[in-house]
Amino acid sequence: MKYWGVAVAAVAAGTLLAGCDQVDSAVNQTNSAVDKVSTCTEALGLADLNPLVDGEKLKARAQDKERRLRELAANVKEEDVKNALLGMADSYVQVQKEHLEDAGVIARWTKRNLEKLDGLRKACT
Repeated sequence: MKYWGVAVAAVAAGTLLAGCDQVDSAVNQTNSAVDKVSTCTEALGLADLNPLVDGEKLKARAQDKERRLRELAANVKEEDVKNALLGMADSYVQVQKEHLEDAGVIARWTKRNLEKLDGLRKACT
């Protein structure tokens, strides 16, 4: 009779531990989803760049956005989101190197950046 009590206790403990693993897994998945949502929200908020300001100010803002996007990419676990963030960061590096006096340059960069932004939106959904 004593052995049955020990066996039941062992099975109950095993079931409890398995349940804890499932809870831990669910919590980790939820935290990952929250991280993804907050990362995507912040990144999408960074996507603007006003070409009507002077060139030096525009380049400084682009440099700040590039740095912030790389920081976000370093902290996100999903590869597709990370790659989209790094692609957008690279786009802001490009704008820092351009001659921004030319409206055609701004238009081409804007078109490329919108494509990168669309890729980020898709990765975030």
